[in-house]
Amino acid sequence: MPAYRLPSPYDRPPLTRRASGLALALGVNALLLLALLTLGVLRLPEPPPSNATVVDMIPEEHARQAVTEPRRSSRPVPKPPPIILPVKPTIAPPPPLPKEQPWVEMSHDEMAAADVSNLPKASAGSRDGDSEEVGRGPHGEVLYAAEWARHPTDAELGGYLPRNAPDGFGLIACKTIPGNRVEDCVELDQYPHGSRLAAAVRQAAWQFRIRPPRKNGRPMIGEWVQIRIDYEHFTSDQ
Repeated sequence: MPAYRLPSPYDRPPLTRRASGLALALGVNALLLLALLTLGVLRLPEPPPSNATVVDMIPEEHARQAVTEPRRSSRPVPKPPPIILPVKPTIAPPPPLPKEQPWVEMSHDEMAAADVSNLPKASAGSRDGDSEEVGRGPHGEVLYAAEWARHPTDAELGGYLPRNAPDGFGLIACKTIPGNRVEDCVELDQYPHGSRLAAAVRQAAWQFRIRPPRKNGRPMIGEWVQIRIDYEHFTSDQ
């Protein structure tokens, strides 16, 4: 006799078995979610009233300031010093100076005495014993005419003459020093030009005896003098 057997879940293909399990799990979760939504919100029991006393230790004034005033920095802000303006100026202005007249009042006699045209004219000579001014030196100093204390000899001059020297003259300027002597002599002019007669006078000048120039009767040592030597037939005529 043939036997019949009901189909087992394990006889199904594996994919069918997985789909059945997933559907069953979704159905259970849906039932749980529906149960949670239908339940009301449980209210927690209120705690019993307490008889304890609460004491606030903050002073009332500080508490008011904390409520009404905004929070400030605890760092103190220094106050600027007060500015005191003087009532009157400490320095009095100087009194105004009196206005001066641009001219000086003079009498007729004073104006006549001050007229430069009435002054005595200066003399170029030696009217009062002053030495004669004859020009300017190498550095712009005044040159005075030389006054011989002793004329040089032919031997003193001839030793410095060039060979075959022509007739002519040599002109130099020298600075006077004590003892009627001169120094720092420089050549000024000569004739004929190129004759080297001025060089001959300059080289022989250390032997010259020249008095210093005078002004107001007083000798002026250190001033410059002009010295000229004329040569004729190789001798000095001075």
